[in-house]
Amino acid sequence: MLSALDLARRIGRGELPVAAVVGACADAIAAREAEVGAFAALDLASAEQQAKVSAEKLAALPLRGLPTGVKDIIDTVHFPTSYGSPIYTGHRPASDAAIVSMIRRAGGIVIGKTVTTPFAYLDPGKTRNPRNPAHTPGGSSSGSAAAVAAGMVPIALGTQTGGSIIRPASFCGVAGFKPSFRLLPTAGIKCFSWSLDTAGVFAASVADVAFAAAAIAGRDLRVDEVANAPPRIALTRTQQWGEASEAMRAAVEAAAAAAAAAGAQVRELELPAIFEEASQAFGTIQSYEAFRAYAFEYDDHRDRLPPRLRGLLDNAAAITPDAYDAARRVAKRARQTLNQLATDIDVLLTPSAATAAPKGLDFLGTPSFNRLWTLMGAPCINVPGLNDADGLPLGVQIVGRFAREKTALAAALFVEQAIAR
Repeated sequence: MLSALDLARRIGRGELPVAAVVGACADAIAAREAEVGAFAALDLASAEQQAKVSAEKLAALPLRGLPTGVKDIIDTVHFPTSYGSPIYTGHRPASDAAIVSMIRRAGGIVIGKTVTTPFAYLDPGKTRNPRNPAHTPGGSSSGSAAAVAAGMVPIALGTQTGGSIIRPASFCGVAGFKPSFRLLPTAGIKCFSWSLDTAGVFAASVADVAFAAAAIAGRDLRVDEVANAPPRIALTRTQQWGEASEAMRAAVEAAAAAAAAAGAQVRELELPAIFEEASQAFGTIQSYEAFRAYAFEYDDHRDRLPPRLRGLLDNAAAITPDAYDAARRVAKRARQTLNQLATDIDVLLTPSAATAAPKGLDFLGTPSFNRLWTLMGAPCINVPGLNDADGLPLGVQIVGRFAREKTALAAALFVEQAIAR
């Protein structure tokens, strides 16, 4: 994998031309794209041209000209944006999404559009897991996670409505960062659920995603520049703990033990019953909003929708406004309770996924360990570094307090380093 932070430092010191980084990405794409299928659209020639013509300007900006993949649910002027669906084949938006413009302003080179599952739901796309192509990369940000894992780009954008950043990051063995709700703009991103959709970042390590997010957002998020104090961590098994495989449960407990050995304060936290109610409320909120967000596609192109999404929307038609409003009230109470619980801890530690990446491409894995935290609007980071007996990655998830991104990222880096030791 390519370290965004290391590449940016070397470019900034004048040791590495931007064109050489673009060339390395092009070589990796040539070597692995046929097997992995991470991209929906590419323009390497344009990326190479930008790296040559604008090298000095790019090298002075925060992203230093680093090639970036953009999930194909996010609008781009210079690339088609099909949202993973034949309904939109060849679609060219009139403008870039806000976050794409932010990448360009920060000096990133958009090298291509990464594969999304159709409309960012659970019907699979073409992408395979670079760690083992017989296994799913997860979804819906399949191509972004896979492109980083295969060394094709140092940075890629994803989105998460349920678990679409954290789970594929876990399956592919990369770092994934889902910030607090609305920290990164979603204007110009195809909406699935306006209460849940969140833009985020994939990169090789925790320090890399923190660097990338800081550069894109213009915020103080980097955690590589000073030593981070040992965090206060709550090992949180949640009501879904029994769904996790033995290997995943062992990975989370090993991460907790490693963090404690490195000096972190680790204790267990049992969540109150309101969080189980909130987990159930998630489905009501997501489905109610999706039925309205995809009204055009459902009303005019229902037969062209993939089966799982079509089934979700069929069922969502029966959800009443009263049920939706009740679910939102549950979510609000759960968020308030989480803030009260977190007064003497910095972060929660929990699985990123139920298992390692399942074999086959049809099943993308369950978001059961992600939905609650997306609903809470909290920052989440997949911490890579652990594997099962077959060599497949097992990510552990750090969940922070709302709008406390840097604290969450620092704790995730601490855990990552403790695992490595």
